[in-house]
Amino acid sequence: MLITVLSFGIAKEIFGASSIEIELQEGATSNDLKSFLEEKYPRLRALASYMVAIDNEYSIDNQVITSKSEVAIIPPVSGG
Repeated sequence: MLITVLSFGIAKEIFGASSIEIELQEGATSNDLKSFLEEKYPRLRALASYMVAIDNEYSIDNQVITSKSEVAIIPPVSGG
């Protein structure tokens, strides 16, 4: 299935775009997505932490992604 992954902050810089399209197998999970992205974009591994959001909510481990899911990579944030 083809999905669009939105990116923000440093993730946008790593991907070189505000969104990318990737091909995943049907039934892929958020963990599968992270593994795929870290393989294709090794700099992503260097982030202290980042979250995957699916349909406007932070995903849980192994949450299934569908072709209709809105997926985003949320980089670590800091504030004061």
